[in-house]
Amino acid sequence: MIKEPRYKIFVIGPAYPLRGGLATFDELFCRSLCELGHDAQIISYSLQYPNFLFPGSTQYDQSGIAPKGIKIHTLINSVNPFNWFKTARFIKKEKPDFVVVRYWIPFMGPALGTICRRISKSGVKVIAITDNVIPHEKRAGDTAFTTYFIKRCHGFVTMSKAVLADLQKFTSSVHKRFLLHPLYTAFGEKVDKQEARKKLGIAAGDKVALFFGLIRHYKGLDLLLEAMSDDRIRKMNLKLLVAGEFYEDKKAYADIIEKHNLQNNIILFDKFIPNEEVKYYFSAADLLTLPYRSATQSGVTQVAFQFEKPTLVTNVGGLSEIIPHGKCGYVVEPDPKAIADPIVDYFANNREAAMTVAMAEEKKKYDWSIFSNNIVNLYEEILNDHQK
Repeated sequence: MIKEPRYKIFVIGPAYPLRGGLATFDELFCRSLCELGHDAQIISYSLQYPNFLFPGSTQYDQSGIAPKGIKIHTLINSVNPFNWFKTARFIKKEKPDFVVVRYWIPFMGPALGTICRRISKSGVKVIAITDNVIPHEKRAGDTAFTTYFIKRCHGFVTMSKAVLADLQKFTSSVHKRFLLHPLYTAFGEKVDKQEARKKLGIAAGDKVALFFGLIRHYKGLDLLLEAMSDDRIRKMNLKLLVAGEFYEDKKAYADIIEKHNLQNNIILFDKFIPNEEVKYYFSAADLLTLPYRSATQSGVTQVAFQFEKPTLVTNVGGLSEIIPHGKCGYVVEPDPKAIADPIVDYFANNREAAMTVAMAEEKKKYDWSIFSNNIVNLYEEILNDHQK
C-alpha cells in the first residue's frame, strides 16, 4: 500500500536555476520535508531581481545540473503585480496545507505579501522563515514593505535570536520559533587537505586562513586585511585565501593590500564559487574567518560545520550564538587587533586538531530533520490554535 503524504507543503523561495545560499538552503529543506514523508515542492522566481538591482555577474547557476528528487515551479516575477495574482491562483488550485516563505530582503515584501494575503483567504497557512527583517543595508520603504509582508503570515521562524528580537518590533504573534540553521550538506564531504591545496595551487606547508562568500562592506574583509598587516602574523607568513565575488568596487581592498604590501600573502579567487567547488576551499584552509561588521546569522558558519572547520566570528548579530568561543573557534570584536590576536593564538598554539574535533561533535545538533520537524510542529500549533 502506498502511504499518503502527511502534508502538502510549498516552499516559496529561490531555487535552481537561481544560484546562491538561499537557493541551496531551499532545495535541501524541500528534500528534507520529502524524506519525512511530506509532499513538498518549491515555488521559485522567474525574475528575482531586475538586472540593474543585482550587483553580481549573474543570478543563475551555470552548472546546468538541476537538483534531483524535488519539484520546482519557476513562477514568481518580483516586480509584476499581475504575476503575483497568477501565482496565488496557482497555489490555491494546488491546495497545499501550508506554505513556508523565505523572507530575506524588504524588496520582496510587496510580491510575497500580496501572494500570501490572497492564499491565506482560502485557508492556506503561511509560515515565514525570516532571515532578515531589518536589512544590513537600509533603504527607503524597508519598514513599510516588511510590515506589509509580516501582517500576512501566521507563524515565523528565525535562525538567530537577534532576528527574533527584531521581529518583535513587527508582530506580537505567539507563533514564533528560533531554530538552528541546518548544515549545508549540498557541498559534499571534506577532502584531504593536500589534495585540496593542490587543486587550488596552494603550497602544502602554508598556514591558510579563509574568507569565503560574497564581498560587501558589512562583511568586514577590510578589517581582516588590516589584521593581516599585524607584525606577528607577518612573521608566521600566513596566507589569506579570499574566495568570493565582489558585490562592490574592489579598489578599496586592493588599496589596503598595496598599503601594507600584502600581495604575497593574499590568494584571491575573485568569482562566485559553484557548489561543486566549495569543498576544496574549506578543505584547503586551516581556519575560517568571518570578520563581519553586522550580521543576523551566516550560512557560511553552517558550511564550516559541514566541513568541520574551526571558525573565527565577530560578536555581532547571531554569530556568537553559533561558534562556542575557545571550543570551536573564536568570538571577537570587529576590530583588526581583536581579529589578529586569536589568529596568532590558533597557529602559534596548534589549536586546529582540538577545535576540529569539537566542530565534529557540535555539528550533530544541526541535522535537517530537526529543523523540518519543528516547522511542521509550528504549523500544527497554528492549526490547533485556529480551531479553538
